[in-house]
Amino acid sequence: MSDLRRLLHLCRPFRWRIAFGVALSVTVMLSNVALMAVSGWFITSMALAGLGRLTLEFFTPAAAIRGLALLRAGARYLERLVTHEATLALIAKLRPWLYTRLVPLAPAGLRGLRHGDLLARLRGDVDALENVHLRLLGPVLSALVAGGAVVLWLGLVWWPLALWVALGLCVAGGLVPLIQRAFLRQSGGRITRARARLQAESADLTRGLAELQVFGAVERQVLLVQACAARMVAAQRRQAWLGAVFTALGSLVGQGMVLGALVLLIPQVSSHTLSGPEMAMLVLAVMAAMETVAGLPAAVAHWDSTMASARRIFELADQPPEVLETPHPRPPRAPELVLDHVSFAYPGGPEVIRDLSLRLVPGQSLALTGPSGAGKTTVLNLVQRFWDPSEGAISLSGVDLRALSDADLRGGIAVVDQHVHLFNGTIAENLRLAQPGASDEALWNALDLAALRAEVAAMPQGLATRLGELGARLSGGQARRLAVARAALQEAPLLLLDEPTEGLDRATQAQVIAGLRQLGAGRMMLIVTHHPQVLALAQKKIMLNPTAACTPLPASL
Repeated sequence: MSDLRRLLHLCRPFRWRIAFGVALSVTVMLSNVALMAVSGWFITSMALAGLGRLTLEFFTPAAAIRGLALLRAGARYLERLVTHEATLALIAKLRPWLYTRLVPLAPAGLRGLRHGDLLARLRGDVDALENVHLRLLGPVLSALVAGGAVVLWLGLVWWPLALWVALGLCVAGGLVPLIQRAFLRQSGGRITRARARLQAESADLTRGLAELQVFGAVERQVLLVQACAARMVAAQRRQAWLGAVFTALGSLVGQGMVLGALVLLIPQVSSHTLSGPEMAMLVLAVMAAMETVAGLPAAVAHWDSTMASARRIFELADQPPEVLETPHPRPPRAPELVLDHVSFAYPGGPEVIRDLSLRLVPGQSLALTGPSGAGKTTVLNLVQRFWDPSEGAISLSGVDLRALSDADLRGGIAVVDQHVHLFNGTIAENLRLAQPGASDEALWNALDLAALRAEVAAMPQGLATRLGELGARLSGGQARRLAVARAALQEAPLLLLDEPTEGLDRATQAQVIAGLRQLGAGRMMLIVTHHPQVLALAQKKIMLNPTAACTPLPASL
């Protein structure tokens, strides 16, 4: 119930649209009941009039039938329009809300999640919450209002029939779905977990295909994906079968409700308490009343899977961040980077950095070297405040990182990482992540510095060229140089380079190094690399050793 309350709180900004959608749904249901009732009365009365048993005024009921038919069709169209718009608005709010919660967690707080599982929560679980309004809130509220209105009207006509219909609606819309949920209690969570596992394993297969081929593990991963798919299909099949069974059971209850209504009404007609047209009107109204609870079995079927998706999202959003932004940030002063006797150990692990001290001012560059696992990339992560040091302090622009606002910290650092993150947008959109208001001329100048201008200009759409998923339309060297251009646009005083030429051929490596040399002019530059050509960019080197204190190396190395 706590998950449901949080979902309702997220729906609160759209409550009037949701209420309007429910009102339209109620209008559809009541107009359908009224249409069936008036049609039953009218057809029966016409038959009796043809036999000369009564006199009938034709035009009023005919107009009512036409009006109710038009009302039902129009209300149904508007209800679909309003409810789907409200659902899309909810999803559009939910995904940025989740992203906002994830920003303080990345990367430290997300290290225990596989990329595929994270993707499943961001896409599959968020999309599953469209059921909150379409299949949960809307049908339940509409059933309560419309069903109550039908029972109230029947009570004004003849209260025993109203009691019978109320009992039938409670059984068909309450008892049957509750029994259905008892059978489906585990299926919803099982489907959600199976879908998430399938997406995670599929992501590992597609994104890690090259590594799987190297280790000869492609077939094993394919079999694992197939097994996950089989488990999800089995859970969905069970849910579908149970849904069909209980839908049929609900229909059986509805037919029994109509039969009981006939049993109650026939003596009233025989005693001339009711006329034949009135009996036909009431029987068809009882039959149409089943529509008011028709959506409740589907709501129950989606309840557990929707709540399981909500639980996975809230578990992710509620994780505490490794670092907390200060509520009273201090403004940065003169550019300077200082690490003062910094030591660090990952949670539950050995010490990675021990007693590291360094100082950088604009125009200076420093390279960190050492064996794999010595903590080189960890230093860059500490400078970006993905973690806080276990001991010592780090300051940027004269202010401890813990006292800087997140905006000032991110604005003071530009990063060229060995794993360049590119989005499925245009070249211009990916560049403007660093400077949203940059002109096209500024973008071309940045590409010129990264030795990428000619290649982009040769593309048919130039800056408007779409890069594909993860920048798939660019080569590794082009992606790395695009990262250099993006860092140039940011104009931050501190430049962090993490193996910026890893995996590049000699010619592309030379182009990237030339761009980095221009980019680092007048900035502080902290470099992590083991390539001699990149080390040449640094004025000073420091050897990191995971088992001892950090030692400076000769500047001539």
